[in-house]
Amino acid sequence: MGKTTTSAAPVFEFLDAAHREIQVQLVALRDLALAIVDDRFGPAEQLQAKAVLAHFNGAARDHHLDEEKHIFPALLRSHSPDLVQATEQLVQDHGWLEAMWLQIEPSLDAARHGNTWFDPSEMLQAVEVFQQLYHEHIELEESIAYPQARKLVAPGDALTMGREMAKRRVVAQTAASAGA
Repeated sequence: MGKTTTSAAPVFEFLDAAHREIQVQLVALRDLALAIVDDRFGPAEQLQAKAVLAHFNGAARDHHLDEEKHIFPALLRSHSPDLVQATEQLVQDHGWLEAMWLQIEPSLDAARHGNTWFDPSEMLQAVEVFQQLYHEHIELEESIAYPQARKLVAPGDALTMGREMAKRRVVAQTAASAGA
């Protein structure tokens, strides 16, 4: 078992780093929502909004795909009712997080372009719910899902997972660079 944990470590370090970046972006998102509410959304906030939009429209979605494709299947096959239930909750969370983001994203993008056709207070409330759901989701992954997956993922599978995740990111970065 120790070799599996060691071999899978880079994959989980990568996933943990994605969580840290999501948390940074959540703070930035809330700061932006507060700036909109307080009518102090200027050029610096427009640049920050562009970065937050890019993160939640790209890297955060890729992170969820990584989990659903590579981490959750092993957990669902575990035959542990509690682990299966937690994993099903995580999959459901991804759906709720996407729905919440689709509610927030048009308002943030509008503000980035100087438009405020939306209700800033409603946006702030949506951001706070999004932030809370993400924090709870990450806590469940880091306290239950990832530790169990480290035990269940075979070393060869971890290597394949890491390669596939890295390849997808290179393709996404190349596409983003071409579109910039």
